[in-house]
Amino acid sequence: MAATDPIADMLTRIRNAVQVKHDSVSVPSSKAKGALLQIMKAEGFITGFEEVKDGVRSSFKVGLKYYPDREPAIHGLKRVSKPGLRVYVGRDEVPRYFGGIGVAFLSTAKGVMTGREARRQGAGGELLFYVW
Repeated sequence: MAATDPIADMLTRIRNAVQVKHDSVSVPSSKAKGALLQIMKAEGFITGFEEVKDGVRSSFKVGLKYYPDREPAIHGLKRVSKPGLRVYVGRDEVPRYFGGIGVAFLSTAKGVMTGREARRQGAGGELLFYVW
């Protein structure tokens, strides 16, 4: 069954896997999800990801990051822009989540990037989700 909101589906899979302390989680692959996972890896929320081909379908195996005391690197994920209500921010309105502790993910005309990078490049766009 096709997901109506594939990004929300990916976030829910990651959120559920972190909650039960799994080492990895499988997520159906797409270019957009690959770009988001690349940024999550660069920001230190996941250990990495790899594409696994299973016949016609392919998926990402996402390695979840935990600290030595088994504390997850991801404490929360919140989807902001949804198919029923898109949320856009201008270049002067890019939010700082939790005073900079959390990371905002945006889809801009210059590609998918964090809120910090969008402010640096002077870009606004669709506010996808927050991770903290």
